[in-house]
Amino acid sequence: MSIWSMIFTAIIILNTIGAIITVFKEKRDVAATWAWLLTLNLLPVAGFIIYLFIGKKMSKENIYDMRTQKSLGMSQLAKVQIEMLEDEDLAQGLVETDYAQKTAILFLESDESILTKGNKLEIFKTGEGVFDALVQDIYKAEDHVHMLYYTFRSDELGKRILAALEDRAAAGVEVLVVYDAMGCRGNDPRFFKNLEKLGGRTEVFFGSKIPFVNLRMNYRNHRKIMVVDAKVAYIGGFNIGDEYLGKGELGEWRDTHMKIEGNAVLTLQSRFFMDWNAVAKPKNRKDYAEAYFPIADKKGDTAMQIVASGPDDEDQTIKMGFLKMISQAKESIYIQTPYFIPDESLHEMLKIAALSGVSVKIMIPSKPDHPFVYRATEYFSKDIIEYGAEVYMYQNGFLHSKVMVVDDEIVSLGTANMDVRSFKLNFEINAFIYDREVAAELIANFEEDQEKCIRATHDYFAKQSKGRKFKQAFSRLLSPIL
Repeated sequence: MSIWSMIFTAIIILNTIGAIITVFKEKRDVAATWAWLLTLNLLPVAGFIIYLFIGKKMSKENIYDMRTQKSLGMSQLAKVQIEMLEDEDLAQGLVETDYAQKTAILFLESDESILTKGNKLEIFKTGEGVFDALVQDIYKAEDHVHMLYYTFRSDELGKRILAALEDRAAAGVEVLVVYDAMGCRGNDPRFFKNLEKLGGRTEVFFGSKIPFVNLRMNYRNHRKIMVVDAKVAYIGGFNIGDEYLGKGELGEWRDTHMKIEGNAVLTLQSRFFMDWNAVAKPKNRKDYAEAYFPIADKKGDTAMQIVASGPDDEDQTIKMGFLKMISQAKESIYIQTPYFIPDESLHEMLKIAALSGVSVKIMIPSKPDHPFVYRATEYFSKDIIEYGAEVYMYQNGFLHSKVMVVDDEIVSLGTANMDVRSFKLNFEINAFIYDREVAAELIANFEEDQEKCIRATHDYFAKQSKGRKFKQAFSRLLSPIL
C-alpha cells in the first residue's frame, strides 16, 4: 500500500470516528442524526465545516435565557381562559365553533397564547401596500414604536423606514429595534448609529463577537413584528428590503402581511418584549407597564391567537397547530409556502387528509432561492401529488407567502414556513385566526394567484431529467437539516 493510500485511509477512518462523536454528543431526533452522519461521511472535512455553520445546537445557557423571559402580563389570563373554554357555556362567548375551541385550548395550554376577540385586520399582498401603511403608522406614533425583523436592509426601503423611526425618536417617542445578525449580514455597520444618537435603541439577535463573521446560521430570529403605541401591530412574511418590493434578482415578490388593531396587539407586544429582554443588557430590559398594555375597545369582529415557537420550545407549538388544523379538516386545505419540506408527521397528515377526500391545494414558487431546499420542496410536492393533493407552481415572480386556510374557517398567517427549519431551528411567530370572512379573503387571494401558476402533475415530474430527480432524492435525505 502506497503512502498516499495509507493517508487517505487514515483520513476516512478519522473522519468516520469524528462524525460519530460529533453527531452523538448532542441529542437529536433520529432523522437529523442520520442526515448529519450522511453529510459528514459523504463530505470528509468539508462536512465538518458545514456542521460548524449550521449543525451546532443552541447552548443550554441560551435556551435558558430565552425561556426565562416571561410573557409579560399574560400567564394568569391564559389560565383563566383555559377554564372558560373548558366550560361550554362560557366558551360560546369566546369562539364560535367546536373546532376553534379545541384549537384555542391547544395554544393556551402549550404557549399561553391569549385568545382575543374584537380585532380588526387588514391583509396586504404587495410590498408597496404594506410598507406605505407601516411608514404612515410609524409617523403617527406618540408613545412607542417596537420593531423586530429578521431582515432590515440598509438600502433604499430600509432608509425610508429608518427615517420615520429617527423622526419619532427625535420627537421623544420610545423606539426599540431588534434585528437578526444573519438576516442583516452585509448591512452598513453604521446604519442605526444616528437613530441611537437620537435616543432610539437597537439590539442584534445572536450577533458575533468577530466582525463580519457569524458561524451560527441556525437558531435565527425569523419573526417580523411591529407594534405602535400598543394600538396597531404588523405581522407576516415581508422583511424590510428592496427585494421585497420586487427589486431583487427573484423579481416580483408575492407575500402576505397583516395589520392588526385590537387586543391581539397586546400579545404581540408581549412577544416583542420577551425577545427584546432576551438580547438586551439587564439595564435596558423592559418590565410590565400599563402604557404598554392598555385594553382596547372593540375594533372589529375577528378572534385570534398569536403563537410563537423556536428552539426554546420543545413542543414545536406552531407545528402542533398545523397538525391540529389538518387533522380536523373536513372539506379543504389551502397552503401557500415558499418551502414545502414537512417532517414525517405533517407529511403523513396531509396524505391522510387527501386520501380521505379533503381537497388539498398547495402553492409553491416556480424558482429556487436555495437550491437544495427547492429540490427537497420538489421531492415532497411530487410525493404528495400521488395521494391526490394538487400542487401549483407560482410563475409571476417569487412566492414567499406563508398561509394555511382550513375549511373556510380557520387561518394561519405569519413567518413560519412549512419546513423543518421553521419548526425546530428558527424563532417564528404566526397568527391563528378564527374568522370566516378572513378565510374567504385569503382563499380568494389563493385562487387569484392560481391563475398565475402552472399545475405540477405526475407527468410534469416524470419528464424531468434523471439528474434533477437525483438532486431531489438527495435533498430529501438532507431535509431534516435544511
